[in-house]
Amino acid sequence: MKTQLLLVAAVASTAGAFSVQNEQSCRRNFLNTVGTASTAAASTVLFPTIASAEIVVPEQSKEYEFPADWGLTYNYPADAARVRGHMVTATGLAKGSERMEDFGKNLKKEMIDFVSYYRRFPQVAGKPSFSTLYTSINVLAGHYTSYGYKYPLPEKRRKRLYQEYAEIEKSLKRDR
Repeated sequence: MKTQLLLVAAVASTAGAFSVQNEQSCRRNFLNTVGTASTAAASTVLFPTIASAEIVVPEQSKEYEFPADWGLTYNYPADAARVRGHMVTATGLAKGSERMEDFGKNLKKEMIDFVSYYRRFPQVAGKPSFSTLYTSINVLAGHYTSYGYKYPLPEKRRKRLYQEYAEIEKSLKRDR
């Protein structure tokens, strides 16, 4: 994606250098434009930002251990980690997984209970981990509402969720 954007920017900037002017200033503009574009391209390739880190999306699997620890303990860090863990498992399930529908129903109830309980507390509702987890819960619950519990998440949605799960994990480790 970055490469495509850089390519479009370079092409757009070089097109301006070929506008009708005297020949000598056109060459200077072209060289200045190409030099600036190549510097920008080199800096993004050599110095990638943290936000550009790619998330590895694991393959969907039918093999998983059905959890026995559903429900809340009313301890936010523990509950957030548990809900996140169950959501990671649900996101990785492939079509035809054993007890997939039961897993989805239990998870949706747990997600609703989690949001219903913790959004009442301003000290929790203001945390970055809560807001990101809330967003992820809305995405997964919306998928279950629209497509049911038996259908796996599409690749694009899975990638977005795994990015959010990584953010949640980082925030929870920092107690945020």
